[in-house]
Amino acid sequence: MTTVISDEILAARQKLVLDHFHDEVRQEWDDVLATFPHPRYELIPTMTVHDGGTAVRGYYRDSRRAFPDQDHEIIALRHSGDAVIVEFWLLGTHLGPLGAIPPTGNRFRVRMTAYFIFGDDGDGAENLVCERIYFDSLTLLKQLIGGLNLRNPRNWLLAVRCLRGLLKEAGGTPHPALVNTPKADLS
Repeated sequence: MTTVISDEILAARQKLVLDHFHDEVRQEWDDVLATFPHPRYELIPTMTVHDGGTAVRGYYRDSRRAFPDQDHEIIALRHSGDAVIVEFWLLGTHLGPLGAIPPTGNRFRVRMTAYFIFGDDGDGAENLVCERIYFDSLTLLKQLIGGLNLRNPRNWLLAVRCLRGLLKEAGGTPHPALVNTPKADLS
């Protein structure tokens, strides 16, 4: 069954998503949070979920501590039955800790895809339910850590600290909502 979505709904979704992106770059967290009735981010590469205003604000704080100049370049924006799908380049400079990985000072540019998933709140009103983000974490880490000049002995200690941080970060337990998924109904 194919559901036809009105041009007005598609335009409203697109505006909300573009406002969301714009407000993230400006670090206007109240405005970003206002795009959700209940904020939720799902980061597929790390299998983590940030659910609720407090958790999402913590995600913003931590990610902007690591990359205070974080920005994006939108490549494409597409609509589906229940989502706006945005392909973009995420870029910035690693100036603070990324979890247990110490700052390297290196720049990164990583291609990402974000699914902005919309749902009905029960009263017929449509809301942003979740932002689900996909990216290649190895590409990101290669740019952050692989750019260290290991011919310079001053970088050896930083490289060891980065390796320890990577090992610590890799040991996390996946969020159950991202692992225990239902099979798709393709009938």
